Amino acid sequence: MASLVLPSNYAYVALAAAGTLWLNIYQIMTVSKARKAAGLKYPIYMAENSVAEKDPKAYRFNCCQRAHANTLETVPTFLFALLYSGRFLYTIGYATGQPQLRNTSGGVVHNVGYLGLMLLSTYIAGSKTYNLLF
Repeated sequence: MASLVLPSNYAYVALAAAGTLWLNIYQIMTVSKARKAAGLKYPIYMAENSVAEKDPKAYRFNCCQRAHANTLETVPTFLFALLYSGRFLYTIGYATGQPQLRNTSGGVVHNVGYLGLMLLSTYIAGSKTYNLLF
């Protein structure tokens, strides 16, 4: 029977994946706040285009709702890539006993993705848009 051995620091990957739960809660709160501001009652999913074109609050609600929906559409593939691809390839390379091989494929994938996440997170944390949401 095959077994899967995870690196000892794999908990960080799981922690990053858990971050999607907090993002979901944040987005739910943002959509709810925008829904209330626009005066749109359940079960309305999106404001009609004719309404959103005339009402900035309805338009903003549509944007918040779409951002949340887009996240829900992409989370499964994001989590798969996060949990499997980059760190798995990194581990295969490292486990050869030749540490330099950790960066031949998986390390590069992981580091490029990690750098992108770091840069985007830093940008968002310092942006005026982020500060306006709180």
